Formats: sequence, C-alpha cells, structure tokens
Amino acid sequence: MIGMRIAGGVLAVAALTAATPHSTSDQPAPATTPTAAVTSEHPAETFKPLLEQSLPNVKGKTFTSAIVDFPPNARAMPHRHGKAFVYAYVLAGTVRSKLDGKPATTYRQGANWVESPGAHHVLTENTSRTQRAKLLVVFVSNTGDKLKVDDPGS
Repeated sequence: MIGMRIAGGVLAVAALTAATPHSTSDQPAPATTPTAAVTSEHPAETFKPLLEQSLPNVKGKTFTSAIVDFPPNARAMPHRHGKAFVYAYVLAGTVRSKLDGKPATTYRQGANWVESPGAHHVLTENTSRTQRAKLLVVFVSNTGDKLKVDDPGS
C-alpha cells in the first residue's frame, strides 16, 4: 500500500514537473534521443530521459526520471547504476531482474522496487515474446555521474 502511494506520488511529480513550464535557470534539461544497449541475441532496451533536475536541498545530487522501454524478448546487458539510488515502477508488461547475489524476481505492471547504490544487474529482461514492457525509473545520483554503465564481461 505504501509502495503504491510512493509510486503514485513519483508519477504525479514527474508528470506535473514535465508539464509545467519553467522560466528560471533551474529549468530541467530537455530529454535527449533515446539510447539503446546492444546485444547479439535479444533486442535492446531504450532509455528515454524525462526530467533531470538538481536537488536544491541536497548539494551535489540530481534527480532524473526516465522511461525504459523493453521490446518483446528484450534483454539489457549486465550493468550497474553507479552510486545512484534507484526507484523503478512497471508501467506495462512484465520484467524479470536479478541483482548479484540475489534470486531473480519477476515484476508485473504496477509493481515497484528500490535498488541500493552499486547494485549489479546480472539480468534484466522482458519476459514476453509478444508484448512490450515499460518502466518508469527514478535516479538520485551524484551530479554528473553516468546513470547506466554496461558490464558485458559478467
């Protein structure tokens, strides 16, 4: 129940912030062209930033929200999110994720979770061969840090 309230609040903030015009120097950075990871056996996911905003009350930290879109049968390359704290919410479909040292978990539409800084994704995939899966992902990171670093050797 609390997780649903958090997810609803994050979605509302992201939607309102993206829809509200800004005229100050704190204006969020515009979304950039989606980027995709490359894999040989499965389609790749795309990452589309929605909002990037410095946190005014936490020096050196940035809030970023993004949509991660997994085509049918897509799988992300093993990766990390550096020192970012990550919140994820399944907007559509079903995603299976395995963090280093933990069992794989399947998340369906409406599910949400958090990841600690330094978490290593050894598996992140869309479980469907016919339907897309989409995540809203929120990062609280050190300003300037990369949000995803692929680790193809693992």
